[in-house]
Amino acid sequence: MLHFSRDEFANRLEQVKSKMSEQKLDAMLLFAQESMFWLTGYDTFGFCFFQSLVVKRNGEMVLLTRSADLRQAKHTSILENIRIWRDDGAAKPVNDLKSLLGDLGLAGGRLGVEYNTHGLTAFNGRAVDAGLADFARLEDASSLIPQLRMIKSEAELELVRKAAILSDDVLDAAISTTKAGAFEGDILAAMHHANYSGGGDCPGNEFILGSGIDALLCRNKSGRRNLSANDQLTIEWSGAYAHYHAAMMQTLVIGKPRPRHEELSDAARAALTAVQEAMVQGSTFGDLYEAHARVMDDAGLSDHRLNACGYGLGARFAPSWMDGPMFFKGNPQPVEPDMVLFAHMIIFDSDSETAMTLGRSFITTDQSATPLSRHDLDLIVR
Repeated sequence: MLHFSRDEFANRLEQVKSKMSEQKLDAMLLFAQESMFWLTGYDTFGFCFFQSLVVKRNGEMVLLTRSADLRQAKHTSILENIRIWRDDGAAKPVNDLKSLLGDLGLAGGRLGVEYNTHGLTAFNGRAVDAGLADFARLEDASSLIPQLRMIKSEAELELVRKAAILSDDVLDAAISTTKAGAFEGDILAAMHHANYSGGGDCPGNEFILGSGIDALLCRNKSGRRNLSANDQLTIEWSGAYAHYHAAMMQTLVIGKPRPRHEELSDAARAALTAVQEAMVQGSTFGDLYEAHARVMDDAGLSDHRLNACGYGLGARFAPSWMDGPMFFKGNPQPVEPDMVLFAHMIIFDSDSETAMTLGRSFITTDQSATPLSRHDLDLIVR
């Protein structure tokens, strides 16, 4: 069930221990499922309930979770020490966590906590703060493991490349089923079939699909329609392999493209090319945003573009495949080799109700970024 070698996991743990030593942390309380998966292979959606992986500076790891995830952890991870908190009406799992930390000799210690994650709700976060206030010193260490996860190992990049093959197959399925009169649900079903039949996993979030005026939406919504003879269809998707993603985005035109479609397609292609050219060592994520903004603004599209144009990718769990860092104005995070980055050019002209999007994923190197898709950037007309 493990997607990586024991040596790979051991190397990751050494990186975490080194960072903990730098920050003078005695232990980490991990709540992000992505951190647990990256560090141990533990694979579950049980993070919707209270659970925490305690990692001591000496490398000792203990998972506190529910009985439903006991076998999950044993079958999918390298974890050997697993404790269970019991479900009942009076359950207070923070008390179990406090007891565990006491058994590990961490009373009075400095504990780094992953607060910035969907794996720790505000309710549970407040309980952690209150329950451990008189036990140890808690510090926000939300960025410690995400910073390490930004740079991918070769083993991770191999999984990303497999996800990219699935992403291309998903686009092929969308193209083959998109035509006048087609039902959106059938297109979406074909896209998911391509991902799953190719060995893919559940993606970190829903595929986005909208036509007509709904092609100008950045999120999925309920309700499906049939495509008209002259229409537009915006889709955003990602193949997912072992939870690794390689996202793509595209607006397809059904029937005859309007001149505005062709104009916006040219701008999106030029902007994406400019962002790719900026994906070099020495640039920042703010520079990637500026490359996109310059092209868009020079084309008179400043009112129709977004305030961010991409983000990092990796192993992610619901509710989103988006990882950090994001491409936005002034972001000082440097571009480094072996990052996986998704750049999306999104142009929504509400005045003419015209949508145009174009998004591709890349692997950065010490020189130019490598595209992960075999598809070109031309406007797709069906």
